[in-house]
Amino acid sequence: MKKITLLLVGLSSFALCAAQTAYTLPQLLDSARQNNITLHNAQAGVNAARQQRKEAFTKFFPSISGTGAWFNADKGMAKMDFNPGEMITPELAASLSAMFPPEALAALASPVSLSMMKNGTIAGINATQPLFAGGQIVNGNRLAKVGEDVAALQLQLTEDQVELTTQQYYWQIIALQEKLQTIASVEALLSDLHKDVDVAVRAGLALHNDLLQVQLRQNEVESQRLKVQNGLSLVKLLLAQYCGLSDTAFTLMPDLDPLPLPTMQDHAQALQATAEYQLLDKQVQAARLQQKMTIGENLPSLAVGAGYNYHNLMDNDRTFAMVYATLSVPITDWWGSSHAIRRKRIEYQKALDEQQDKSELLQIRMQNAWNNVVEARQQLDIAQRSIEQAEENLRLNRDYYRAGTIKMSDLLEAQLLYQQAHDRHTDACADYRNKILEYQQAVGQ
Repeated sequence: MKKITLLLVGLSSFALCAAQTAYTLPQLLDSARQNNITLHNAQAGVNAARQQRKEAFTKFFPSISGTGAWFNADKGMAKMDFNPGEMITPELAASLSAMFPPEALAALASPVSLSMMKNGTIAGINATQPLFAGGQIVNGNRLAKVGEDVAALQLQLTEDQVELTTQQYYWQIIALQEKLQTIASVEALLSDLHKDVDVAVRAGLALHNDLLQVQLRQNEVESQRLKVQNGLSLVKLLLAQYCGLSDTAFTLMPDLDPLPLPTMQDHAQALQATAEYQLLDKQVQAARLQQKMTIGENLPSLAVGAGYNYHNLMDNDRTFAMVYATLSVPITDWWGSSHAIRRKRIEYQKALDEQQDKSELLQIRMQNAWNNVVEARQQLDIAQRSIEQAEENLRLNRDYYRAGTIKMSDLLEAQLLYQQAHDRHTDACADYRNKILEYQQAVGQ
């Protein structure tokens, strides 16, 4: 009956594992690139910067505008009073007296008031083409292109961060899975030891205290297993959310084969290939262009245009076309703008200084990343040797205990060292892989 129960449990576990999806690291990275929200936002930033560059390009073309207005005033906006009699000379009056009756001549002597433009309609369409704007249009387009390049570099940095975070989650899960296997192996060893000690106690060949020590160790290992399972469940939730996975019912396919030590790069040459350095260079370019645009705001601007207009201000429809040119020369603005130009020059120098300072820090970061790779590889080699030594130590202590030459506490200590050695090896393997990726990203590979 016991064998049947174990068989059913084994079949159930096999069916559960078969139902779970198994992912490799490349599959997780591909899923993260497609579904990660932070990466989507960075891609949207690139699209927005591209639209801004296209918007700046339209400034090279004429601006066309249409205007229209209608008004109705309570009285004419143009009013004129005059006296015709003041304009008639005596000679003209003698001639008019022979032609008009006296009543008409008397009317000419009265003042006359004229009122115009009490209501009307105005409409027109105009096109203006800038010929010179102090370089603002050209430099504005260059600045927009720099902004697009910056967005692309920020996207690259986001992709690197997503790749690194995904791999870190992957190795955390792998490490926890391996620790669960180590715990299962230790539990099997303790179970066999419990049986042997229980038989020895019943036969009077061992102390009951030995059995209690084994049981306490079993309780400790069970507690560790619960903590590892809880941690594994949490990291799976984080990985699923980060990569856009549908659920946490998945397993990961581990690749624990140690990678060879990568080749150290020339950090001075690798500097310019990094996205961080290129961002610093774009920052310098942007500061220089902003300085030029500030200068351009205070230079004369020249534009030409043409238009077609209509009005009926004099109660008569009128249409006409015209061409025109405009010249704008800032005069008093130079007082305040001279300080703005100096401020932009200072900001440009600050960008140059920051580029120099952070370039040195980036090379230090590369060297530190390489040191971490070398150390992680050495730690992995030490962990591998520790496993072999811990296994041999456990075997010897088991034989010594059976021979009655050591205490139970010594055997349990050997089992603890065996478990710790396996855990350290798993952690060292994960750390070595992560340190390699960090170095590759630091040198722009």
